[in-house]
Amino acid sequence: MLYTISRDKALSLEEAAKRYQEAINESYVLYLYNLNYLVHITRYALKDAKRRSSKHLPTDEDNTFTPKLYDNEFIQAIVQDNSFSDYVSQNNFDSMVDDDTVRKLYIEFSKTEDYKGYLAKETVSEDHLKTILALFKFCNTHELYNEAVEDHYPTWVDDKSLVVGTVKKTLKALPTQSDFMEVYKPTDETAVDFGEVLFNYVTTQDKELLEIIEPVLNNWDADRVAVIDMILIKMALTELIVFPTIPTKVTLNEFVEISKLYSTDKSKDFINGILDRLMKKLNKEGKIKKEGRGLHG
Repeated sequence: MLYTISRDKALSLEEAAKRYQEAINESYVLYLYNLNYLVHITRYALKDAKRRSSKHLPTDEDNTFTPKLYDNEFIQAIVQDNSFSDYVSQNNFDSMVDDDTVRKLYIEFSKTEDYKGYLAKETVSEDHLKTILALFKFCNTHELYNEAVEDHYPTWVDDKSLVVGTVKKTLKALPTQSDFMEVYKPTDETAVDFGEVLFNYVTTQDKELLEIIEPVLNNWDADRVAVIDMILIKMALTELIVFPTIPTKVTLNEFVEISKLYSTDKSKDFINGILDRLMKKLNKEGKIKKEGRGLHG
């Protein structure tokens, strides 16, 4: 949104803040949409079981097959969660799941050693979880799956890392954690107390931030710095001076990582160098005040 507002001068701060909040809400929707897609793919095991049992000359594998990829405590904890079912229904998730895509992904996964090994042995909870996680990894690295999700949610490219991580955490916490929808719902602490404060500070204190940054650019003219790079530097600088509970190393490392996703190949080294000089300058001036042990390190 900071990039958008820098390019679109007609966009008001209020509208940009509204879009920011909508994007956060969509991340949560994406998380639940992915869980539902995973349920659909595991449910295909029921069709696989029916197909195998109806064969005129079933193999040994056909005779021993069970749809345990779906009939296990992890997937069933999701399926039997009434709040989740209601959410799926209200948001028409099922209509956004392509049956042909589900079939192709299941069949391709069924050919992997992960699934073959899973079917061939007596399984315990750990085996179910390991295989479901393997299936989810298979899906979110598969072009067909990514295209299917992005068709409905264009923000998938930006939110993928966050959503994948959250789905993994959810699966690992099941079935004992029954309130996964509440646990991972966006909170004011992150979306407002951190996100909105960061957004508002960077937009309203732009001139002041630039005055701090310019002296450490050395031979670089501020106007020559890539727009995205400057935005990331301003965001990092805001974290350093406004958020006392975020360790300086965390700020440095995270914005270098973000630059790899959103900027040029050379940006990570450039941003790393600028932030390093900024931290030294601000520390010397006593402008970085962190709370808690080890937060300066």
